[in-house]
Amino acid sequence: MLKKLLTTVFLLSLSFLAFSQDLTALLNSYKFRNVGPLRGGRVTAVAGVASKPSLFYMGATGGGVWKTDDYGITWENISDGYFSTPSIGAISVYQKQPEIIYVGTGSDGLRSNVITGKGVYKSTDEGKTWEFIGLKETGQIGSVEIHPENPDVVYVAAIGNAFGKNEERGVFKTIDGGKTWDKVFYHSDSVGVSDLELAPDDPNTIYAGAWRGERKPWTITSGSSEGGVYKSTDGGETWNKLTNGLPTGLTGKIDFAVSAADPEVVYANIEASDDQGGLYRSADRGENWEFVSDNANLTNRPFYYTNIYANPKDANTVYNNSLRFLRSFDGGKTWKSISTPHGDNHDIWINPNDTTVWIQANDGGANITLNSGKSWSTQFNQPTAELYTVEVDDQYPYWLYAGQQDNYSAIAVPSMPPLSVQSGSNAYIINVGGCETGPAVPKPGNPNIVYSNCKGRFGVFDKTSGQELQYYVGASNIYGHNPKDLKFRFQRVAPIHLSLHNPDVIYHTSQYVHKTTDDGKTWEIISPDLTAFDPERQVVPGSPITRDVTGEEYYSTIYAIRESPIQEGLIWVGANDGPVHVTKDGGKTWENVTPTMPEGGRVDAVEPSPHDPAKAYVSVLRYLLGDDKPYIYKTEDYGQTWTLLTSGSNGIPEDYPTLVMREDPVKEGILYAGTQFGLFISMNDGETWTAFESNLPVTPITDIKIHQDDLVMSTMGRGFWILDNLISLRGITSIGSQKVVLFDTKPAIRNFLSARSETNGPEYPRAAANLDFYLSEKQEDLRLEIVNEKGQVVHTYVADGLKEPEVDTTRNMSTEFSEAPASKGLPNKAGMNHFNWNLRHKGGWDKDPKKAYTGNGPLVSTGTYKARLIAGDEVLEKEFNVVLDPRVKLVSDADVAEQEELALQIQAFRDEVDQLIAQIEKEQKDLKLSLEKESPAKNIAVRKSQLDSIYYKLETPEGTYMQPMLKDQARYLGSMLGRADQKPGQDAYERFEELKQKFNEIKSQFEGMK
Repeated sequence: MLKKLLTTVFLLSLSFLAFSQDLTALLNSYKFRNVGPLRGGRVTAVAGVASKPSLFYMGATGGGVWKTDDYGITWENISDGYFSTPSIGAISVYQKQPEIIYVGTGSDGLRSNVITGKGVYKSTDEGKTWEFIGLKETGQIGSVEIHPENPDVVYVAAIGNAFGKNEERGVFKTIDGGKTWDKVFYHSDSVGVSDLELAPDDPNTIYAGAWRGERKPWTITSGSSEGGVYKSTDGGETWNKLTNGLPTGLTGKIDFAVSAADPEVVYANIEASDDQGGLYRSADRGENWEFVSDNANLTNRPFYYTNIYANPKDANTVYNNSLRFLRSFDGGKTWKSISTPHGDNHDIWINPNDTTVWIQANDGGANITLNSGKSWSTQFNQPTAELYTVEVDDQYPYWLYAGQQDNYSAIAVPSMPPLSVQSGSNAYIINVGGCETGPAVPKPGNPNIVYSNCKGRFGVFDKTSGQELQYYVGASNIYGHNPKDLKFRFQRVAPIHLSLHNPDVIYHTSQYVHKTTDDGKTWEIISPDLTAFDPERQVVPGSPITRDVTGEEYYSTIYAIRESPIQEGLIWVGANDGPVHVTKDGGKTWENVTPTMPEGGRVDAVEPSPHDPAKAYVSVLRYLLGDDKPYIYKTEDYGQTWTLLTSGSNGIPEDYPTLVMREDPVKEGILYAGTQFGLFISMNDGETWTAFESNLPVTPITDIKIHQDDLVMSTMGRGFWILDNLISLRGITSIGSQKVVLFDTKPAIRNFLSARSETNGPEYPRAAANLDFYLSEKQEDLRLEIVNEKGQVVHTYVADGLKEPEVDTTRNMSTEFSEAPASKGLPNKAGMNHFNWNLRHKGGWDKDPKKAYTGNGPLVSTGTYKARLIAGDEVLEKEFNVVLDPRVKLVSDADVAEQEELALQIQAFRDEVDQLIAQIEKEQKDLKLSLEKESPAKNIAVRKSQLDSIYYKLETPEGTYMQPMLKDQARYLGSMLGRADQKPGQDAYERFEELKQKFNEIKSQFEGMK
């Protein structure tokens, strides 16, 4: 018996091992869809091609590299599938052979949400394919410069690790196109190089800016006595520090500009202490410098901006990218602002052949001008939005809410098109109060009310009026303070959480948990300070040169809060400096249950289990402390003990910081983890993890919700994504040795939602029943039947057989109606298969037997249907419901049943008409052949004339705006019944009778001819 038991365990282990090996393939069969918003996020690197003025590149901070060849009308991502990080620091094109491109990853704007770079990539085919060429550990890259005569000689300015010391920083050089690299300039493990520039007439002359830039959760360090301007005249072999006329105190971030119009002139934009920060100009290649401007915008938030650029044809025309975009015509002495589509500017490239053509980058994306900045291309065609969290409402279709980085309001977009608009999906983006940081949380039961946050400022936004009521806890402006002096420390992304047990209970957190039951009019504090509050880390952020106190660096605040969905008053919170607390009595008492883990990490998410009140998870982010390891912990005893679920070797790589983890609310033990570089899933409660890549881009997954059996995600650089219908995914582990598995599905909603497709735009599927099935191997004679409540087969799909004919979905000008696309062919492959039945009956008769009774027929009515999958001898059935759109209030199930019945009668009638037309066409063909003989009988011509007369009573003659005859009149009537859920009107029945009577007359006339 023991031997048999051990054998069983062994076989089960082997079975699970084999299953694990197949899991990636099964997961990759699922497809995510992007739902916007279609408005760009932060771009810090741009480049163009002088010889191809319509061709430009942009590098987003979390969205990868994009390309346009039509002046920014459309953009295409060219880094997906190649780059291991979405963070882009520099793009350089070899202008003499522009197919060659080098990209340095890791943005130089060191925000707290900056994404780590992973080295340098090279393309030799204009971005079609890429090769990783090294420098993975350089962290953030500020500049990549190519020798103008030799594309194999390239220099890289490496800022280094943004959050700690490392050796891989300074200036790196390759002479073999990236096969090998030499570190030709190195200062120390804490000082990198923010920018470098080659002299246009002498590429051996190089200017480099040494910068100590380092970020911690509580501050940003920018500058030191060790920074400064360095120059080499021998291609980086030796370097000299330049000092004559440059700042004498502390030096921070530096950026250079040199114009080919006069290489003697060099500009350096320098962050410096003692009021010495600003623009410096040298007229002798850096030997002597003049301080030409202390304009405050030049060094505004220098760790974030600091970009200067000289016009290629005029060394006295200089551009500055910062909070505002400025231009000077007199060598930087005076400046005027130029309006750009979005503020917070970062980079510019000007075509040297036509200096009216620019590409410019800012926090809203990239934009192109053909007239020196008078007008710009749009940013509402770039799907690179940076989103902090995701919340969802309970309406249909549901909407997704988040704070969008660098937007003046939190936003919401729909999961499906909720109404018809003329300007495309951007018309769906709505403001919902708060500001860029969010969150924005809709009220359960009333999605018109949204609770929004703006850096600790709580608001109640009313969609019906567009007004936001303001109820700030403490009502004090937190900007500019030392956090230790604040009564309430609200971090820039301060949580708002609504109780799942009482929608009137709202929690909001500073270092305390605040609670309101009257929409914020009054607040009570229900906790003590639940943070570590290390006094040494309560400092004014921004040192040693530039203060930067926006709340982003306020340390020791509560960063995550969630109430158990199954036990009211059981609340878990996590602070951004490490502690985890729980209360079981709604806040009367709290217990510190922090896992045994490295100190100081940000508890980015807490997740009470929806299955067991004693179980919870926390995701801890430590990359801001220089630790990129993933940290997800699980407790099953209310936090008394914890287990680390991320060893670095059980699926999630050791350098993938974790941002969020959620447990499936239906299937216990299925976990979804969002990391800095993509999504992972565990099917065994965290024992092992598998990358859930599929068609998802590499980008940070900032938040996850499981809603209405969908997986809903926000990202820091590629907008919102949805995986529809998790039901079959939950059943993967139960496949075992079964050869064929047909999974349950969720109700199919009978709707008419559709929207115009756009390049990179949101993906909106049509109404369908999502039918998923598993095959151990490809099947012979695989067939799927859809059966209604009466046992009638409404449609049959056969794999590897006749394909469904394409449906013309363009708008018909005479009916203003467009057909829904046909269901795609039934898949038949080993592994997971996904088929969407479009809720339509089979199509009508066709004279081509291959097309007969295929394609689209009328939309089915509501009710219970069966999906019957037939694979060889196996027959599997699953019931599912087709239901009305819940927004439909004027129509009943009985009404659409009547609608279906009449539509089917009309389809059958159209079949009769088409069959009669086919008979007439055959006889017309025979008569035509008879008339072509030498001596045709006289009555043949008469008969053909009579037949033609009958034919054109049925078929509309060719021509412009010809009168529609019987066939088209019947189709017109059918289209009238297919545009909405409705009870047919009396006129529809009367017209149908008229058409039948007319048809019978025509048919009798034809039969009389016989």
